[in-house]
Amino acid sequence: MSTVREHPAKRLPTARPVRRRPARPAPGAPRTPGRAWPYLLVAPTVLGMLYLLVYPLARAVLISFQDFRLRQLIRGDAEFVGLRNYRTLLGDARFWEVVRRTFLFMAVNVVLIMVLATLVALVIERLGRVGRTAVLSALVLAWAMPVLAATTVFQWLFHSEFGIVNWTLTSLGFESFDRYPWFAHGPAAFTILVVLIVWQSVPFAAVTLYSALTTVPTELYESARLDGASASRIFRSVTFPTIRPIFMLVFSLEVIWTFKAFVQIWVMTNGGPGDATTILPVYAVQTALSSQRYDLGSAASMVTVALMAAVLVLYFRQMFRQEGEAQ
Repeated sequence: MSTVREHPAKRLPTARPVRRRPARPAPGAPRTPGRAWPYLLVAPTVLGMLYLLVYPLARAVLISFQDFRLRQLIRGDAEFVGLRNYRTLLGDARFWEVVRRTFLFMAVNVVLIMVLATLVALVIERLGRVGRTAVLSALVLAWAMPVLAATTVFQWLFHSEFGIVNWTLTSLGFESFDRYPWFAHGPAAFTILVVLIVWQSVPFAAVTLYSALTTVPTELYESARLDGASASRIFRSVTFPTIRPIFMLVFSLEVIWTFKAFVQIWVMTNGGPGDATTILPVYAVQTALSSQRYDLGSAASMVTVALMAAVLVLYFRQMFRQEGEAQ
């Protein structure tokens, strides 16, 4: 008697549900409010930036190509003169002296700021928690002081009759500093402004560089010490290559900030004595306000922007070239 084995019935594959993509709106169709909402949120910021940054820049560029003085400021009938203002500006010997002083002022400040900020950041990294907190707090407080307040304090410090600097130097036996007029001598006024700007700029640079130092892996330091590398060698071969991007960013920002320094100089010395502390931003304001040559002042401002951009472009090209050779 034969037995018949029943084979299990084959299961038919079940069809997977088809996911339908949402239909795209036809070209030219109005967007839904949900899609336009992000643009509406960003619109006030963009409009404010255009009004506060782009419009003044475009207006200054336009004025630099016009004959724009006090009469044109009131009546609004400025005449287009092309490159005449730039030819007048570039043919002025005083302008080129101001350009030379501007680059000297920028170079001295940036070098001092970056060297001191790097040293301060390295010191902070080696402090304990309490010391690190105290130093960082002091740096933040110094950085938070308003520019006008800091400038006024420095004016009091170096006042010829009531300044604490003259009193301290006289008490130490330097009688020649009794009632010494610091702001009446060009090199002395230039030095005071350098000290002021360096004091205001080092906190930001030091805190930023310290933040970059915290990202360096400790394993690299340990390997370098095991190989017998000195502290200077570790900094050159381990620390600086790691923090190079942040260092270059801070360097670029300091170039921009010192190149366009105006408030400290205008409040403390007004560009004097003579032209000892006159740099390009101060020169532009003096030209625009003292003789109502707003066209020449705008042209000087545009030249300042062009020179600053040229310095940064050359610097970044050199930096990218070095990085390419290292790779």
